[in-house]
Amino acid sequence: MKIGIVCYPTFGGSGVVATELGIELSKRGHEVHFITYKQPVRLELLGSHVHFHEVVVQEYPLFHYQPYELALSSKLVDMVKLHQIEIVHVHYAIPHAYAAYMAKKMLHEAGVYLPVVTTLHGTDITLVGSHPFYKTAVEFSINKSDAVTSVSESLKQDTLRLFDITNDIHVVTNFIDLEKHNYGFTDCQRSMMANDDERIITHISNFRPVKRIQDVIKVFYNVQKSIPAKLMMVGEGPEKEAAEDLCANLGIEDKVVFFGNSNEIDRILCFSDLFILPSETESFGLAALEAMASGVPVISSNSGGIPEVNTHGFSGYLSNVGDVEDMSHNAISILSNPEVLRQFKQQARQQAQKFNIHNIVPKYEAIYENTLSKCMQL
Repeated sequence: MKIGIVCYPTFGGSGVVATELGIELSKRGHEVHFITYKQPVRLELLGSHVHFHEVVVQEYPLFHYQPYELALSSKLVDMVKLHQIEIVHVHYAIPHAYAAYMAKKMLHEAGVYLPVVTTLHGTDITLVGSHPFYKTAVEFSINKSDAVTSVSESLKQDTLRLFDITNDIHVVTNFIDLEKHNYGFTDCQRSMMANDDERIITHISNFRPVKRIQDVIKVFYNVQKSIPAKLMMVGEGPEKEAAEDLCANLGIEDKVVFFGNSNEIDRILCFSDLFILPSETESFGLAALEAMASGVPVISSNSGGIPEVNTHGFSGYLSNVGDVEDMSHNAISILSNPEVLRQFKQQARQQAQKFNIHNIVPKYEAIYENTLSKCMQL
């Protein structure tokens, strides 16, 4: 198949999943075309099966906000015609599903039928999509897609609750390429991050309020009072400065490292002993899955789709949102006993196996084939 993929090319979960999906599809013999405003951060290799087409938005003083949806729709039309793309898979309802529908209608006028598969990732539904300014357009775009998927059962139920959906929604979970998490870093490299007697605790996110960054700091503060430890904070966002101030106020700034956005997440996770994800809500919890794939147990909230990823008492522990004391207790119970930690690390890796990319991508292929088959019958 010739498949077009539209996504945000950033460090966020939807962009990472879309990029990894496209790369894996290319390995399985499909021709994949990424169509977005810059090359996705994890798209390192272009070639005969993987292509990138930049969406350029011209600056016009007439517009207060430049019309990205129009530029994307036009680019989709041009690329479908030029490369005979058979199906487009858009990640994130706004603005991608909306732009794809416009492209589909323009192509239809030219005698070309373009099936559109839309994957819902989370904030496009629970935050942006449910806002009164956008709700009508999001609902329309979902119902006009030829196939719709969500990354968790929790997100599917949220979508059905917030919108009047007439389309079927297929749950196809996020995934992980376990082969990329088998690194043989040396002990001397670990010593660059922490002393031999210190446990390494990690958090990775976009540092938005929903991630409850201050809870991460508070849990670590409680842990380090009982166990020698370092905290690795990976990411950028609006809560970063407040987190740095809290570390200073608690007197633990020398035990916390703020990396910013990093391309060495696999290396950081390889040396980590525990991952903390206390989010207000998560549609899935891809960062937790990446941690588990590296054999890192997870201390998390029990919100949204996280319980579908992190199994309580097996790959880590779940707590109510904001329950810092319970999260701290669970963290200490894992880290204080080397044998318990070893067992949880092993079980975390075992849990990640359920989401192996080789088990999930065939589900998308089946959806593509089924959608194309239905369209050919029209």
